[in-house]
Amino acid sequence: MVMKQKILVTGSNGQLGSEIKAIAAAYPQFDFIFLSKEDLAIHHSESVKNIFALHHPQYLINCAAYTAVDKAETEKELAFQINAEATGVLAAVCKEYNTLFVHVSTDYVFDGAATSPYTEDAPTNPQSVYGATKLEGEKLATQFNPDSIIIRTAWVYSAFGKNFVKTMMKLMSERDELNVVSDQVGSPTYAADLAVAIMHIITESNWQGGIYNYSNEGIISWYDFAVAIKEACGYHCKVNPITTSQYPTPAKRPAWSVLDKSKIQQTFGIHPPQWKDSLLTCIAKLQ
Repeated sequence: MVMKQKILVTGSNGQLGSEIKAIAAAYPQFDFIFLSKEDLAIHHSESVKNIFALHHPQYLINCAAYTAVDKAETEKELAFQINAEATGVLAAVCKEYNTLFVHVSTDYVFDGAATSPYTEDAPTNPQSVYGATKLEGEKLATQFNPDSIIIRTAWVYSAFGKNFVKTMMKLMSERDELNVVSDQVGSPTYAADLAVAIMHIITESNWQGGIYNYSNEGIISWYDFAVAIKEACGYHCKVNPITTSQYPTPAKRPAWSVLDKSKIQQTFGIHPPQWKDSLLTCIAKLQ
């Protein structure tokens, strides 16, 4: 009897973890072990080692993250513990157990001042606590486990958890009018597409550690995104474009979040779908 390879998934109740759960049955060659934050304190080295000693996983996909961008400005220690310290712990234990490590990062490691898509080696300059903690997590992952695959993504949404698409659908069904920022530009990421991309990397057996960018194709503003949601759902709510300065938030958002995805395409043959196609797929699921 052939032993199945094991894939450990942390942060399994978040958007990405839930999307991996949803497609797990399509990969019967693997045993998936899904761990929520209640199941495992990822910053606690001994707890992580105990889980590894029990399961001996061949892969770890770290979907766990502190993602409350504005709250992070006042909860610096907690954000650092989850996004940085814990990533270092997971990377180090993966190294010890010869487990291949996939970690998810963010466009917030950049300052958003660019005018062309960010490549993986573009200079980082986070403007928020969240961005700074995620960048530190990348550095620790690379330091403790140079073989780590780090995937930077942006504007994540899905049928699960809290996200822009679900918030817009709720507000548009309740209100006559909405204001949405139009001077922050990027590319959305449907977490289901990212889940498939990660599983593609794992199943292809062409492991090449490093940082990779992934989002859906196309460049839009949050306002454009909201209008597309409105049209797809057939809402009659009026959507008004506003500037970032008209909608101040505790954490500074990057004005430009477009990621260059040629590296992940060339290395793994992954071609992300167009943002609009994925949005329609997600909305169909939600409706």
